[in-house]
Amino acid sequence: MATDVEIALQFTPSPITEITGKLGIESDYLSHYGRDIAKVDLRALTHSNRTPGKLILVSATTPTPSGEGKTTTTIGLAQAFSQLNESVCMALREPSLGPCLGMKGGATGGGYSQIMPADRINLHFTGDFHAITSANNLLSAALDNHIYHGNELGIDPRQIVWRRVMDMNDRSLRKIVLGLGGKLQGTPREGGFDITAASEVMAMLCLAEDAEDLQQRLDRTLIGYTYAGEPVYAAQLKITGAMMALLRDALQPNLVQSFEGTPAFVHGGPFANIAHGCNSVIATRMAMQYADWAITEAGFGFDLGAEKFFDIKCRIARLDPDAVVLVTTVRALKMHGGKHKSALDDEDLTAVKLGLGNLDKHIESVMLFNKQPVVALNRFATDTDAEVAIIRQRCSELGVAFAETTHHADGGKGALELARAVIDSVAQNRPFKPLYDLDMTVLEKVRAVCKQMYGADDVAFTKEAAKDLQLVEQLGLTHLPVCIAKAPSSLSDDPLLHGRPRDFEVTVRAIQINSGAGFLVILTGDILRMPGLPKEPAANKMRLLKSGVIEGLE
Repeated sequence: MATDVEIALQFTPSPITEITGKLGIESDYLSHYGRDIAKVDLRALTHSNRTPGKLILVSATTPTPSGEGKTTTTIGLAQAFSQLNESVCMALREPSLGPCLGMKGGATGGGYSQIMPADRINLHFTGDFHAITSANNLLSAALDNHIYHGNELGIDPRQIVWRRVMDMNDRSLRKIVLGLGGKLQGTPREGGFDITAASEVMAMLCLAEDAEDLQQRLDRTLIGYTYAGEPVYAAQLKITGAMMALLRDALQPNLVQSFEGTPAFVHGGPFANIAHGCNSVIATRMAMQYADWAITEAGFGFDLGAEKFFDIKCRIARLDPDAVVLVTTVRALKMHGGKHKSALDDEDLTAVKLGLGNLDKHIESVMLFNKQPVVALNRFATDTDAEVAIIRQRCSELGVAFAETTHHADGGKGALELARAVIDSVAQNRPFKPLYDLDMTVLEKVRAVCKQMYGADDVAFTKEAAKDLQLVEQLGLTHLPVCIAKAPSSLSDDPLLHGRPRDFEVTVRAIQINSGAGFLVILTGDILRMPGLPKEPAANKMRLLKSGVIEGLE
């Protein structure tokens, strides 16, 4: 089969005005970024009188190096809805340069289920990540500048919690010393960088209802403490107005199209293992406002992205999905069953059966939120009928719908069975219920997620985490939801435990207060907010050809 880049070259884009015409968005609300991309003014959301459409959430079993194809399935499913003559629009996250150039490669789907133009979306796009990075680092610069010019607020350099960010994997910047070189270079202190996708500014933009809400979130962002131990918030530096100016255009969602011309809002890109893993509330609402069906996804496995989608995004934005799709593959389940990734092309019925435990747990997790999942098997050419039959039989035993898909090779046509199953499932889904109440203690919330979603026996707080918890209590922020940062490759906090781990304890080593975003980041295990590049980064395979085509971005 042709590569993703070769397939993308076959694509003939419709003018973006045709895509907005499908949705009924007025041209006055558009800012064009060339012929194929447009930003949509937030007024389009408030000036529409349509009844919002139904919302479909796509998630997946625990990720493996074999790839589950969650984004590809989302795009294929949307294209299938279009082929059924249904009004549909996607709401997806923007790719981060870090994974694109590091381990993952491109993040715009694959095969004949891609969003276009894939190269521009993967690399820079409309500059949203740059704007978020700049706003974040303006606050960092203003903070250090305030200390340099007399420190009127009495900020303790040893208790600054706000970090700089960049949209690149760079382990060397995780912990650094700032201000070296003498008196004129600032006040020496320890600091460091997170990746932009983990920035609280990213989370705030993705959870904001509108510009006014984003301003309020920026103002209440905790950045450090005074020598007396009092909290210091961003508003006290009088810089959030300039941050808003930098974020003005980034707050507007980006509209593109799929390979088959299905509309897609692509906006915001927080990771699910170190942030809340969902595209912006604004883009999700825009998709619902202008289509009968809005299809969105939550990052990594259901235990990470989808849990946060329900417990954080749905709470804050008052959303409730009408259907849930759980993506899996024969290859992934074989890996969860103990088969090495080098032998996944070989039929192994035993490995598939052993890997079913991971699928079972994710199905149970969907049901914990009062939802009935549709299992989507993203079929590869090497999968055998006997292997597929095992998974189909398990879904039948558990009473959940099952559909095979071949959308990577066949586009929307390959996901028609899934689309019909999703439409049929809507009647079975009831209003979601969160895993925990907000008036529970922080420990109770973390325990609820770890025990119910991951299958842990219990949680343990390190001494450092216990101190952080005291600060949360002193600041009166125990009512906030929790955003657990955890290894994505396992249901546990140990990335090497595959399948369905049992008899384990989750260790909480620190808590970060994201008062602007409105949640507490619970750091478990060895999770890091600044990834590193692998030994052979994806960037090594990329080339800019004379034709202007970027080779290797897939």
